[in-house]
Amino acid sequence: MIRVLIADDQSMVRAGFAALLDDEEDIEVVGVAANGEQAVREARATRPDVVLMDVRMPEMNGLEATRRILDPPAGSPAAAPLPRVLMLTTFDIDDYVYEALHSGASGFLLKDAEPEDLVAAVRIVAAGDALLAPSVTRRLVERFAANPRPGSLSRTRLNDLTEREVEVLRLISRGRSNLEIAQDLFVAEATVKTHVGRIFAKLGLRDRAQAVIVAYETGLVAPGSG
Repeated sequence: MIRVLIADDQSMVRAGFAALLDDEEDIEVVGVAANGEQAVREARATRPDVVLMDVRMPEMNGLEATRRILDPPAGSPAAAPLPRVLMLTTFDIDDYVYEALHSGASGFLLKDAEPEDLVAAVRIVAAGDALLAPSVTRRLVERFAANPRPGSLSRTRLNDLTEREVEVLRLISRGRSNLEIAQDLFVAEATVKTHVGRIFAKLGLRDRAQAVIVAYETGLVAPGSG
């Protein structure tokens, strides 16, 4: 059962999403929150698998709430797994999205997405994958390229990766799934999963969303390179 927390300042959105998700046999809505502070409290109390987090909320925005949820205070139960955070936005590209991914969010979804897309998104991030459509990734990268960030990462961060792991990271950054990477490299999908796991461990990454950021910030992949 996938446990979901919904954080949005619009009561109709919360109710609509809750009704939709509760209809699914494998999904249970365990809490709702109207602002970021409530979201942090509810996440710590209910320990959801997935948090649907509105970007813009009163008292504390979704970005700060995401940081606090994914960076629990000292003394928190070490065995408690951190949830996956899926950002909700009204806009096709939101100023907060890049920062949200840096904070550990696993992707984002438009609020006007089709119902089946919302359900699929919850399942995708619950399974540990990132929800980053290639078109969205390209626009994020273009925005980043037009306004380089002073904290961009040194290419030396990739020194611990093998040549094959670098190749896999490059393909991840282009939105390729494990199966597609396996087909590209003529190896078994299980082999790709092993490479991905080692990449995440060596670079301290939680999921593919952060892998995309590292690939572009280190210059491994350049905007417009396809």
